[in-house]
Amino acid sequence: MFSSHRFTNLVDAAWVIEAFAEGGEYPLLHFSLTGSVDSCMGRLSATKTRSKPRLTLVVLSDTHALHRDLDVPDADILVHAGDFTLFSLFSRSNRSIADFDKWLGELPHRHKIVVPGNHEYVLEKAASPKTTLHSACVLINEGVEIDGLRFWGSPLTPLGGGAFGVASATDRRNLDHQIPDGTDVLITHSPPFGILDSAPGSDFHAGCQELLEAVKRVRPKLHMFDHIHAGYGTFTDDFTTYVNASLMGPYGALDKRPMLFQFKGA
Repeated sequence: MFSSHRFTNLVDAAWVIEAFAEGGEYPLLHFSLTGSVDSCMGRLSATKTRSKPRLTLVVLSDTHALHRDLDVPDADILVHAGDFTLFSLFSRSNRSIADFDKWLGELPHRHKIVVPGNHEYVLEKAASPKTTLHSACVLINEGVEIDGLRFWGSPLTPLGGGAFGVASATDRRNLDHQIPDGTDVLITHSPPFGILDSAPGSDFHAGCQELLEAVKRVRPKLHMFDHIHAGYGTFTDDFTTYVNASLMGPYGALDKRPMLFQFKGA
């Protein structure tokens, strides 16, 4: 079941998606998003008609309080997949959360989605995490529909000590089982096991096995995540395009660019 957040639907959920970046730095990816919108999604009346609708999506994560160093391309939807603070237990990071919220509000994107990461202790401990950020839709094991696209967001990681960390494989599997069939875009902080979850040349994989099982069940067309800084990039199998959008480099600076996707009405 998706949450009560609702945005005006302009078209049915039948799309082709393209991944690109300004200057042509990223390859163009094509795949079809098909299927009608479920009745539980609560379709609203369209405010305008487009014969060939397009939605652009910009994806970023692991900015660690350096968000103002970024040049973020314009898009219809901005998604931040977590770790926008250093360690939000500290007062200076609480100030950075307020600045991050202000920065989000200054950006021109029509819709903004944020999924917390393992550094966002304040959101984990808040009685109402959604009130911590006023400029974005915060997803914590829940979904939202935007213009016919169905998003699901989860901050879960297999860490025992980080924010939103769940050490028990059984508990992780139960939470990931909540991801509904029909999800088009899955946003998680953790990568799935074995996919963009390790440094180049390393045999150690930090992803979540239970999340991988859920992804194979749901088969979202797009799965974006982060957490493992060295895993930045994309990978595509028969059903899903995976995106590790972590921008943090090895020396404490943002050394990568946000990724852009375009959903094109089929």
